[in-house]
Amino acid sequence: MISEEVVVRGTTGLHLAGDLCREAKKFRSSITIDYKDNTANAKSVLSVIATGMEQGEAVTLICEGPDEKEAAEEIRKVLERI
Repeated sequence: MISEEVVVRGTTGLHLAGDLCREAKKFRSSITIDYKDNTANAKSVLSVIATGMEQGEAVTLICEGPDEKEAAEEIRKVLERI
């Protein structure tokens, strides 16, 4: 399992959720994002939007599974994209 803090640098909302979900679905690993008291399944657009994460805020990215290292790297890129 990989767990790391990542600062959301790009725009949030539907745009980020769509990009995040598209990227997450490429991996077999479980990918979740914790923000404040909310946990999102990164493979679900509605789940990601429901976290209410905001630009400039830190989230915890958790990846667990056979391709967790690659998943963490790619999802981090999406979250940090400006």
